[in-house]
Formats: sequence, C-alpha cells, structure tokens
Amino acid sequence: MRLYGKNPVIERLKANPKSIRKILVEEGHPDAGYVRKKAAQWNIGFCQIPPTKMLKLTRDIHSQGILADVEDFHYVPYEDLLDEAAEKNMSLLFLDGLKDPQNLGAIMRSLACLGRFAIVLPRKDSVDVTDTVCRVASGADNHVPVAKTPNLVAAISAAKKKGFWIAGAVVGAGESVLDVQLQFPLGLVVGSEQKGIREIILNQLDKRITIPMQQPRLSLNAAQATTILCYEITRQKEKK
Repeated sequence: MRLYGKNPVIERLKANPKSIRKILVEEGHPDAGYVRKKAAQWNIGFCQIPPTKMLKLTRDIHSQGILADVEDFHYVPYEDLLDEAAEKNMSLLFLDGLKDPQNLGAIMRSLACLGRFAIVLPRKDSVDVTDTVCRVASGADNHVPVAKTPNLVAAISAAKKKGFWIAGAVVGAGESVLDVQLQFPLGLVVGSEQKGIREIILNQLDKRITIPMQQPRLSLNAAQATTILCYEITRQKEKK
C-alpha cells in the first residue's frame, strides 16, 4: 500500500512510523530534511529521487513530491471496536453500501477532526480503505478506527444489545437534524447515494434523520451529509 502526499506521509510518521517501510522524496523537496530525520529515527528506508522518476512512480496522482510504502491498513476486530466504543463514549458510523473511495476518505477526515468516532464497513459490496482513501483522508486514517464485518445487520444488532441507539440518514420522512434529540451511546447508519439504507436495516433504526434541503432537486453527497450529521452528534454529545 502507498501513501501519497505531504500530509498523509508526515502524519503517518508522527502517528504510526512502524507501519512505514520506505519513503521516497523528490529532490529539492522543502520537507526532505525533516522526513529524512524522522525516517532515520525509526530506521525507515529513505531515498531522494529525481522529479522524472517520481512522476513515473505516481503517474496521474498528485503526490506533492513524496510517497511512502506502508503496511496494508489495519482493521480492528468488530467485537473489540464495539467494546472500545462503549467504554470511551465513541459513536459508531455504519456505512451501508458506500462504494466511492473519495467519499470514505472525506468522511474519515471529518470524523478525525470531530473526534470519538469509529467506522464499520461490510466486507461485501463496500469500499475498502485503499491508497485513494488514505490520500483523501490526509492523515485521518491514523485516528479513526475501522472495522469490517461479514454482516452489517448482525453488527448493528450487536451494538443495540450493547446499549447503542441506532439512527439512520434518510431522504425525507425523517426528523429534521435541526430538531432531533439523540440518545447515547449512538450508532449512525448512512447508506449509498444511489440506494440509501437497505430495508432490512431501516427496520432496525430507532430514529430516522433527514437534512432539510432548500433545493429538493439537489442533494448532498454521502461525505457531506455524514459530516453534517456527525457534527450534530458531537454537538449533542458535548451537552450531555
């Protein structure tokens, strides 16, 4: 797996340097000295290369002249994540059928900024945490735990047995995010932009939440909607 760009690589150096195998930096890069020093500190391979070679390695990816070879993303076992979330008052984000890595990366970045969130992904029919996700997340992948589960329905049921309330984002017919009163600990379900939340999961929701829209013919993408809803979760959680 590769990390591309200044922020993803430098944040990984700070948060999880042992996961880095090698760092390549373009000759003349302004952060080369800092990266070399941190790499030496953690015994990480470091190499400066000409811009032409960097271009060949990154192709059409905007790397900002820096990339790192790293271990594959580490998923947390769902049972462990559920225990940690309950203990630390974290909110769970269940993503039902999200396919776009750009959206997942943007979601991770928002959740890292807000704090005390974790993500649960189904193993099938879902995006994984890939190079693209980490590039868009811009370092947030180091701060948001992610679990994968073979059955999202069963995972939500297990969270409910653990005392979590489950809310879901729906288009229309839900309580407005401006008025809804949330219960904690909380899990939020967000579906795909094309299909929304599956019916079998809708039946498990304790609350359905809608973001009111002034222009009903327009819509927010999954990352934008998730950020709005998770901000409100954080706001209400802080008041408890």
